[in-house]
Amino acid sequence: MAEAAAARPLTHRRVLKIALPIVLSNATVPLLGAVDTGVVGQMGQAAPIGAVGVGAIILTAIYWIFGFLRMGTTGLVSQAHGAGQTGEVAALLTRALLIAWTAGLAIILLQLPIFAAAFWMSPATSEVESLAREYMQIRVFSAPAAISIYGLTGWLIAQERAKSMFLIQFWMNGLNILLDLVFVLGLDWGVQGVAWATFLSEWSAFGLALYLCRGAFAVPAWRDWPRVFDGERLRHMMALNTNILIRSALLQLMFLSFVMLGADFGDTTLAANQVLLQFLYITAYGMDGFAFAAEALVGGYMGARDHLKMRRAALLSSFWGLMVGLVMTLFFAIAGGAIIDIMTTSEPVRAEARVFLFYMVLAPVSGVAAWMLDGIFIGATGGRDMRNMMLVSFAVYLIALAVLLPIFGNHGLWISLLISFVARGVTLGLRYPSLERRAMPAGVAGG
Repeated sequence: MAEAAAARPLTHRRVLKIALPIVLSNATVPLLGAVDTGVVGQMGQAAPIGAVGVGAIILTAIYWIFGFLRMGTTGLVSQAHGAGQTGEVAALLTRALLIAWTAGLAIILLQLPIFAAAFWMSPATSEVESLAREYMQIRVFSAPAAISIYGLTGWLIAQERAKSMFLIQFWMNGLNILLDLVFVLGLDWGVQGVAWATFLSEWSAFGLALYLCRGAFAVPAWRDWPRVFDGERLRHMMALNTNILIRSALLQLMFLSFVMLGADFGDTTLAANQVLLQFLYITAYGMDGFAFAAEALVGGYMGARDHLKMRRAALLSSFWGLMVGLVMTLFFAIAGGAIIDIMTTSEPVRAEARVFLFYMVLAPVSGVAAWMLDGIFIGATGGRDMRNMMLVSFAVYLIALAVLLPIFGNHGLWISLLISFVARGVTLGLRYPSLERRAMPAGVAGG
């Protein structure tokens, strides 16, 4: 199977075959959030809406810590797949599931102190906190399933099975929406109904994902425990995942600091910034599919030690990423004002958001290199470079803030964020030749 994948023509069609199902599956994510909010909104009270929002944000943040499992699994599996190591492909799935279940069970056992710490850091009214706890105490029992899905989807993406990922995401979000309507509007279960809908949809999606990965369980190596617990392979996997975690934590810290610094300019500017950040999320949803394509293809050719095809895979996927960036830049330039009006009815917020809309027009093209190179480095398991270049980019962001924020205010905040995108793209780009050297056959690389 790996040889067949390596021998297949590397074309635009192949890139699109991976990317488009992922873009479509990403489109279901904001729809689910809207339905969750909409059904509890029918209760006619503010507290349930706030409770679902707070509870979902806390659990998503906790599960996000283990998001490295998706990226790390994709890189490792794509390389093993490209190298024809069928046994290692199966063993990697077992390792990912063991990590996910260990993490999920730990969250369940430690839920009381975790939730207490979360509400200490983000206090809410007593009514919202009480309802949020009800929501979280149900949903937390699907933690093993939710975290496992990171590893399972990473395993599927690595083998270019993007349609399977789309099916998992579509099933999970579609069932969640249906159960929201039944439990909340039909049975009047309120906030608990939203939680049960998510609990059941996550466990059912986990079962579907296992079924779609059933090929791994036909290979005896999936339960070859000496291989699964091989010290060198485990150390490599943990080092990669730790580097990705550090990189992702720095990225989240950057956005968190952006939001907190924006709050210093008043409620109207803070709200305008929040509206404009949605443009970035839309860009990420569109770009992810092509970054994922880069992960699978680059990783496969890295494993096959074919640096020329690896370069072509990086170029083809990045070409489509750039096309998406240009389209979004044009779209935001033409329709940005209308999108702002849809997102908020507050006239002061609308007016303030329009002042800074120009930065969202620039964001897709200024960030495309960072997004695509992230995918390329994930596929090549270049976790150390991702960590180091993120550290450099974060330092550039802090320096830009120190210089620009006192002079230009919120404009300086947005300019600093865009500069950090460019810095990440440039620094990763400078490290790209090292990936090609790693992908060369031993004799060529040595020469």
